[in-house]
Amino acid sequence: MDNILLHAQSALGIVVIVALAWAVSENRRAFDWRIVASGLGMQLVIALVLLKLPVARDVLFGLNGVVTTLNEATRTGSGFVFGYIGGGPLPFTATAPNNLVSLAFGVLPLVMVISALSAILWHWGILGRIVNGVAFVLKRVMGIGGAVGLGAAATVFLGNIEGQLVIRPYLSRMSRTELFILMTTGLAVIAGTVFVLYATILAPVMPDSLGHLLVASMMSLPAAIMIARIMVPGKADTDHSGKTGHEYRSTMDAMSDGTENGLKIYLQIIAMLLVTVALVALVNAILAYFPALGGAPLTLERILGWVFAPVVWLYGVQASDAVAAGGLMGTKIVLNELISYVNMANLPPGTLSPRTIHIMVYAMCGFANTASVGILIAGMGALLPDRRDEIVPLALKALLSGAMATGLSACWIGLLPV
Repeated sequence: MDNILLHAQSALGIVVIVALAWAVSENRRAFDWRIVASGLGMQLVIALVLLKLPVARDVLFGLNGVVTTLNEATRTGSGFVFGYIGGGPLPFTATAPNNLVSLAFGVLPLVMVISALSAILWHWGILGRIVNGVAFVLKRVMGIGGAVGLGAAATVFLGNIEGQLVIRPYLSRMSRTELFILMTTGLAVIAGTVFVLYATILAPVMPDSLGHLLVASMMSLPAAIMIARIMVPGKADTDHSGKTGHEYRSTMDAMSDGTENGLKIYLQIIAMLLVTVALVALVNAILAYFPALGGAPLTLERILGWVFAPVVWLYGVQASDAVAAGGLMGTKIVLNELISYVNMANLPPGTLSPRTIHIMVYAMCGFANTASVGILIAGMGALLPDRRDEIVPLALKALLSGAMATGLSACWIGLLPV
């Protein structure tokens, strides 16, 4: 009986999210049930094929071995450069080896390796063929033009700004609806540069997390297009001729450019983690002067938990987990998903049920946070300086649509039997 009620919560969540998208639409009369059916249907097919079909599931979760291989390869490089703090041999006997794990020098260098590898795979045409295949399916099923389909598909593997560079020649003539689709998909998925990093972080609570992160981003892609077209309806039929604006001269050029971009991301992550953790500690220090509530000190995490508990309840999270899961969701929106995943991995065992962990991995798998909105405005403003007045309000609206898209993915995971 409890399982039936939890599945009903998730089903209600789908209805509420679609209804909210319609309620905030720029033109509620333009609501098209075919778009909704296509988006939700594509999400369901992706989930059933990749998570329930034995052959596809085995192949997908077999990719988790990639996490170990890439981590070992990265540790070889970071150990050579940084010594024992990067994973190299210890020059002394460690009494607490777990305390020697350095996030900055032993884990995060993985971002640079993945960035360089992604650029090389793009130059070799491997990644490009995958992106074109996804774009073809989106064009046929979701009824969008080839240009926005290609850009949306590229965001899953390259990131919300890098993915738009693939269709740079077409950006200036895209409609308002198409720009909003690109923004929403950019905030509803995570980039290939961080897939393995997040899977590494989540390994203690979800050993096969890489496969789930891939499925989460693929499920959120059609959901993002659907939500974007409901909220900002209009034409989305700009086609492309096969020409793109993201090319490399050689493999070495790809590796060099990928490494440089990876270094920027690496430094951004370090700076962001340092500042956000410090600011959260500062806020908690201020809140410590307030009276305790419920027998525990008042903290930012608890406040966010109370605010977002109803949201995660709609995803299908059981009531006993709602405040803890809501805190993670709030942290993801206000700060970012990396900190939320780190916080979830560090929760005491038993804090969240396996079902809640499963749902929250999908709910938090996207760049929909305030910092990413700033990056989106800066990146798209640089690409389309003459449309900046249009970009800024759309980007702020995309924070909501991107979060709603990942919420739909979480609802489907809560609705389907594990």
